[in-house]
Amino acid sequence: MEQKDKKSKLKLNQSRVPVFGSLQGLCFCALLTAMSIVLGKFLQIPNPFQEFIRISFENLPVIIAGFTLGPLAGAVVGAVADLIGCVLYGYTINPIITIGAVCIGLVSGIISNYLVKNPLILKTIASVIPAHLIGSVLIKSWGLAKWYMAKYNLGYWEFVAWRLLNYAFIATAECIIIYLLLKNKAFRNQVERMRKR
Repeated sequence: MEQKDKKSKLKLNQSRVPVFGSLQGLCFCALLTAMSIVLGKFLQIPNPFQEFIRISFENLPVIIAGFTLGPLAGAVVGAVADLIGCVLYGYTINPIITIGAVCIGLVSGIISNYLVKNPLILKTIASVIPAHLIGSVLIKSWGLAKWYMAKYNLGYWEFVAWRLLNYAFIATAECIIIYLLLKNKAFRNQVERMRKR
C-alpha cells in the first residue's frame, strides 16, 4: 500500500502540464500571478498621475514567468494578473492594456529562452527592456491614452514620453532584481527542476 502511494505521488509530481511544463510550474505561475496583482494594484507608489503612470513592480513577476518558464507561461501570467487585478480593484477591463501585459511576458520569454543565452546580465537586460518598451510603453500607453489624454491635456507622444521615463527607472530596478535572483543558486536549481519535469 505504501509503495502505491509513493508511486502515485511520484506520477503526480512528474505529470506534464501544457504551457507551464509541470505541476510545480503551474503553482509557481499562480504564485507569480498573485504577486503581480498585489504589487500592481495594492502596493503601487502613490503619485498625482497614477491613472496613467503607475509606479509599481507589477510586471516583475510577469517577466520572471516568461524568463524562467517560457513565453507562453509569461503571457498567461500577464493576462490573468491583469484581468483578476482589474476585477479586484474595480477597474474597467481594457483589452489593449491586457494585450500589453501579455506582450510583456511573451517578449521577455522569447528573448530570454530563444534569442539571448549568455551572459546572464546581457540576457536579463535584453529581456526586460524590450518587454517594457513594447508592452508597457507602446501598447499600454495606447490603451491608457484613449481614456486619459483629454483629462490631462496631453498628446499621445507626451503621454508615451512620461511613461518611458517612468519605465526607465522601473526596468533598471527590475533588471537588478532579476539578475540577483537568478544568480542565487537555490532559486536557479528550483527553476531547472521545474523545467526538466
